Amino acid sequence: MNLFTSVETSKISPQLETHDVLLLMGSCFATEIGERLQETKLRCLINPFGVLYNPMSIASSLRIILDNEFPTEDDFISHEGYWHSFSFHGDFSSPTIEGLRDNIQHSLDACRDCLKQTTCLFVTFGSAFVYEWKETGKVVANCHKLPEKLFHRRRLQVDEIVDEYKDLLQAIWQVNPTMRVLFTVSPIRHVRDGLHENQLSKATLLLAIDQLKQLFPDKVLYFPAYELLMDELRDYRFYADDLVHPSRMAVDFIWQRFSEACFTPDTLMTMKSVKEIKNMMEHRPLHPESEEYARFLQQIVLKIEALSEKYPYFDFDKEKESCLTKLNRLR
Repeated sequence: MNLFTSVETSKISPQLETHDVLLLMGSCFATEIGERLQETKLRCLINPFGVLYNPMSIASSLRIILDNEFPTEDDFISHEGYWHSFSFHGDFSSPTIEGLRDNIQHSLDACRDCLKQTTCLFVTFGSAFVYEWKETGKVVANCHKLPEKLFHRRRLQVDEIVDEYKDLLQAIWQVNPTMRVLFTVSPIRHVRDGLHENQLSKATLLLAIDQLKQLFPDKVLYFPAYELLMDELRDYRFYADDLVHPSRMAVDFIWQRFSEACFTPDTLMTMKSVKEIKNMMEHRPLHPESEEYARFLQQIVLKIEALSEKYPYFDFDKEKESCLTKLNRLR
């Protein structure tokens, strides 16, 4: 007896390997996936502009990276003792405009040449609703708690999104012809929009991605994170206490399906080995001064050295240094 609706998650082709470089942009779901990728030592850059929800702000950020630009003066605003950028999340805000500029420049430095090196661009759309700053008509990435009356709120049209990304992706492929783009729609419902409006918003995003897939079938991919939570995990036990965000169990499930769809079997085995090292590092010994614990630390160092030799681009410096420091204390 089948007690749930199974969502098909087809394997992407070709699947990703340990040497691939990923750029993740979009909603907090992109951050969640990116942090798990970093834990497995895969090389990725996560939301260099902070969390972004709507397709236009994500596209604008990618254009800034592509053109190596710095936001113009009309992008900055002072509010409640802080300077903010309409292109960046509030994490970049600062009490001084110099601090804001430094925070932005630091992030842009990390982005330099990233589109040339990226194997797969992972884009997560959160909402089709945008807020336009009335003074300029520009779609903002974040309202920074300014009065709502200063913005015009509207829902994007499917064709708007498709036209924007059609031109953007072609420009990116001029720089990196082999890069693939993996789209997904965040499974987090924007209940403040109203449940019906949220459904219209998500439908708009899904239709836009589907059209992009049809336009670029060899380079545009889709992973059904939204469908997995809405259909396969159709139960409030898979939600956090706010009944909106997915629970840890749900995120674990989606991550498992994502990994199986996106990575080669060899990469999955390597990711498992890295996870084992992480678990060993988190072990709290009963007798931290014992020879047994020293041997345990030496086992970790050997595992790290073996993986580092096979995958020299994996960064285990902190873990190895921590183990060696503990070993020196025991000697």
